[in-house]
Amino acid sequence: MRPYLDADFPDEESHVDVSPLRPYVLTDGRTEPVDRTLEIEAQVMTTGPGTDALPGLAFEHRDIVGLCAVPMSVAEVAARLKLHIGVARVLVADLAEKGYVRVRRPSLPLAHDIDLIERVIRGLESIR
Repeated sequence: MRPYLDADFPDEESHVDVSPLRPYVLTDGRTEPVDRTLEIEAQVMTTGPGTDALPGLAFEHRDIVGLCAVPMSVAEVAARLKLHIGVARVLVADLAEKGYVRVRRPSLPLAHDIDLIERVIRGLESIR
């Protein structure tokens, strides 16, 4: 699994920046996903090739493919795996490019839908 997530932290502040190098390593230093338009509300679903590749994938890639057997948003992936949203976007876009996950894009311009934004925030807060 990922034992670094199970560490006990004496206070909230010490948990904030466990390793500033880690996100850089996970994304090979990239700060933008290969698909720069990937929305955090886009739904991510594991594909057949993703399921087949699962045993050979490492770390977060394996976690994302396994997690998305049940469709969820990029934001949910980030929250459940305790990843920065930018890191999740890069990793999901990489997996989509390889065909391991499929991304369903929102069909409506959701950036101005206040009700949806509030529901997403409440949902993410309930995951914490």
